[in-house]
Amino acid sequence: MIRKSLATLLLCLLFTGVQAQGEVAQIDPELKRALKEAVTQADSFVDRFDAEVWLMSKSQPLARYIKDPQERMRVLKAVHREATRAGLRPEIVLAVIQIESAFDPYAVSRVGAQGMMQVMPFWKKEIGRPDDNLIDMDTNLRYGCTILKHYIEKAKGNLADALAYYNGSYGRYTYSRKVLDAWAARWR
Repeated sequence: MIRKSLATLLLCLLFTGVQAQGEVAQIDPELKRALKEAVTQADSFVDRFDAEVWLMSKSQPLARYIKDPQERMRVLKAVHREATRAGLRPEIVLAVIQIESAFDPYAVSRVGAQGMMQVMPFWKKEIGRPDDNLIDMDTNLRYGCTILKHYIEKAKGNLADALAYYNGSYGRYTYSRKVLDAWAARWR
């Protein structure tokens, strides 16, 4: 009970700011509503408290990329669900998405990679699903998380190597450093 009270107080101070007189500012009602809905439907979390803390702690850094609180909650839930399903830390997936597309679900790279996790379209043909839409966030996350997990296993848990495989730049670690720096600075 004390843990929940302290965490709730910390979240209020952290995400709403403190006014000059020391009073806690009002919580944005749209964000509060979006969080309630996200937490209620967050099926990849062990319990509601964990969901609330994780979603709130990741909502603030994500606001830089996604202004709408409801859309942020939708993205965070989807990332958490797909990362958890694949056996990945959701925070690493958030860092990959930040570097790959800056959370633009419609991103297309100069080499044709698509969506938030910049999945190459050849994967659809490889697995016999040519009609899959890689611009669809859920589809893109499913592919991207599965691919990243595969490369982590291939690299025997070495995240820098796995990220280099994911990016197609194995042997060079510029991309890996960018993702790991983003993870440390914003998502950890």
